[in-house]
Amino acid sequence: MAASRVAANELFLNIKLMPKRYPKALFLFRQISTSRPHCDKQPEPRTKSAPQQLVGVVGLEIHAQINSNTKLFSGSPVRFSAPPNSLVSFFDASLPGTFPVLNRRCVEAAVMTGLALNCTINKKSYFDRKHYFYADLPAGYQITQQRRPIAVDGVLTYSYFGGKKRSQMIRKSVQIKQIQLEQDSGKSLHDDARGQTLIDLNRAGVGLMELVMEPDMKSGEEAAAAVRELQLILQALGTCQGNMSEGQLRVDANVSVHRPGEPLGTRTEVKNINSIRYLSRAIDYEIQRQIDAVQSGRTVQNETRAYDSKSGETVPMREKEGLQDYRFMPEPNLPPLIVYEDNASLPTGIDPSQAVVVQKIKDRLPELPGVKRDRLVQTYGILPEHSFTLVNEDGLMEYFETLMKTTQREPRKVIGWVTNELLGHLKQRDMSVSQSPISPAHLAELLKLQETGRISSSAAKQVFQEMWRSGGKTAPQIVQEQELGLVHDVAQVHSICQKVVDSHPDEVYAVRNGNKKCSTS
Repeated sequence: MAASRVAANELFLNIKLMPKRYPKALFLFRQISTSRPHCDKQPEPRTKSAPQQLVGVVGLEIHAQINSNTKLFSGSPVRFSAPPNSLVSFFDASLPGTFPVLNRRCVEAAVMTGLALNCTINKKSYFDRKHYFYADLPAGYQITQQRRPIAVDGVLTYSYFGGKKRSQMIRKSVQIKQIQLEQDSGKSLHDDARGQTLIDLNRAGVGLMELVMEPDMKSGEEAAAAVRELQLILQALGTCQGNMSEGQLRVDANVSVHRPGEPLGTRTEVKNINSIRYLSRAIDYEIQRQIDAVQSGRTVQNETRAYDSKSGETVPMREKEGLQDYRFMPEPNLPPLIVYEDNASLPTGIDPSQAVVVQKIKDRLPELPGVKRDRLVQTYGILPEHSFTLVNEDGLMEYFETLMKTTQREPRKVIGWVTNELLGHLKQRDMSVSQSPISPAHLAELLKLQETGRISSSAAKQVFQEMWRSGGKTAPQIVQEQELGLVHDVAQVHSICQKVVDSHPDEVYAVRNGNKKCSTS
């Protein structure tokens, strides 16, 4: 018995020495007793609970092209669909002896975006080289911010319709890990017919903000809602136009599955998704693919995949690179990036107009989408669901507010015409609000006719349809041409009824003889 106690104590002491060899590891210690227990009662067997279902885990990396006239480190102009290789400076082509010159507009855009997303702005940040070898990356490396980015620790709040009938407003948030400045690469154009690849360097060096979102989302629907909210914020700020079809907003989705309470599974990265609809579909497909793999005993590979919109599937591209593959190193040709809190913090001799001052940028922040929704609810007394629709549809909020200035109707009665009738017609024809053939002023005329009792609600919808088809006729014109107005003169109503009776003598005779089911049709 004594020997066993000595052995146990020696084992305990040896384990306690392990942290000196492994200082970053975490160890838990428990004193083990080798004496005989006082009770011989056997523990009751535990009932094994059914395993929890696998759920998706989604994080996003979003590349937003900065809305700037010139590139991040050169004076080359930025323009979509310009002739190939027509917007390339010596630095963009990585010719020897050229050096980067930082674009202040891009820095201000990153700071403004960080402030809008409640980030902490780092007063000192650094640029780094990220090495990889693509034909459309002339230098063989990308200038980015890996060690200390310009903004960190933000949050994005977003909403979407959920529930069984998709009528419940669900509000969630996702943590923003960091926002970093970096330069874009060129573009490879693959000519399969001739078996060659052509390089266009117009995009090389264009300024990007990479926004890294933590894996706080669980589905494609949540990710799509978060990206849409971010897109609205960037457009409101003017820091990115957010046109996904032109590659101004590109999304990489990191997807894995696990059971709640257990470690995260192996993740895959779905690259360069340029549509919110495709983003949702790609993530949901990838989650289900990984669930099927785990449940069937297969291994999920750590790889980069692409989304095929035609098949609706993700397909393998390459194995996932690790940090060591990029060989990060400090950018030797750029000093630390310094921004200042306010004018009082500027060093002596620095021109305030040439410095990036956080407080000045904060003072220029516009009304953000979340604030717009709250204002619409408070000002007009509409439902939060309606404010969500107004803000999320490009130009619809401006249409509604212009309409409210020209009509006396209650907002709750006007909102249905905007979100149901107008938006419904636009959606059916895949049109934007700016393409609507019915202006706010013309819709106000129609609503006035209904409000004053000159036409019924059913006639108002008929007039709306005719206004949409004619593309120029006003509501009063259509009401007069088609005689859709309500008649309030009793004598006139009596005259109309008498004409109907006189023009159907057979039906009148049948009704008078007791046939109450007789019809004029």
